[in-house]
Amino acid sequence: MRVFVTGATGNIGSKVVRELISAGHQVIGLCRSDAKAPALAALGAEVYRGSIAEPESLKEGAARSDGVIHLAFNHDFSRFAQNCEDDRLVVKALGDVLAGSDRPLIVTSGTPIANTVPGEPAREGNATVGSETHPRAASEEAAAAAASQGVNVSVVRLPQVHDRLTQGLITPAIQMFRDMGMCAYVGDGSNRWPAAHVLDVARLYRLAVERAEPDAKYHAVAEEGVPMRDIATAIGRRLNLPVRSIPEDEVEAVFGWLALFAGHDMPASSERTRAVLNWNPTGPDLLSDLAQLNISGEGQV
Repeated sequence: MRVFVTGATGNIGSKVVRELISAGHQVIGLCRSDAKAPALAALGAEVYRGSIAEPESLKEGAARSDGVIHLAFNHDFSRFAQNCEDDRLVVKALGDVLAGSDRPLIVTSGTPIANTVPGEPAREGNATVGSETHPRAASEEAAAAAASQGVNVSVVRLPQVHDRLTQGLITPAIQMFRDMGMCAYVGDGSNRWPAAHVLDVARLYRLAVERAEPDAKYHAVAEEGVPMRDIATAIGRRLNLPVRSIPEDEVEAVFGWLALFAGHDMPASSERTRAVLNWNPTGPDLLSDLAQLNISGEGQV
């Protein structure tokens, strides 16, 4: 296949590019930065210039592909809701190109929007909340709209995707902890975040685009839920910072925009995904990567 990958220069996207090429696929990789283009080309991908800020600029890349993996997202979480609405427009632009064909479109979302059964982990077949409740649902709403127009679209929902350099939402939390001089969790810290190593996630994306299953929902989850107390403790040990519990009424003051997630219990299952795609995660677990966190310089965590 010739696969158009948005976000091809990011931490997950670059691993997806490598995974696809290693499996014999061709890759057209979206890149908006002159500085990052040589590294993308060195992986063996064709560099495609465009930006998710201009959805129309992506259409030619999608038109020239046998399938699209959409990973690009603006990770300025201080404007999270707007970024999610912007992603709605990107999914629509990609879907417009693929409508009426069997070419797969893989859209990226997050597992928390399927945490809709009290006391149970998010599952692939659960009902989901809408974007008025969780902004990230905008991407799946756009995927559903594309499916209604005849697009072969499926969704990969991400947990906290980690290696020793980055760990999803934990990465900005680490910087907050550094700035505060302490690591924090809410209440007893028993609320859980799911996780998966980036190389396992890259393999799942490759399996998803190869299978091209219409209207599928996949959970890229290796660990169903890691308690926030354990996450904060691992970071505190690595950064030599004290670890403290904070009451729920101080969450916004301590975590700022991250308060949307910090105290929530968000476990997620990947039982169906593993069975359907024969996907078996083998990478290091989250706490192992946090124990070896790269702290050699600012901006590297």
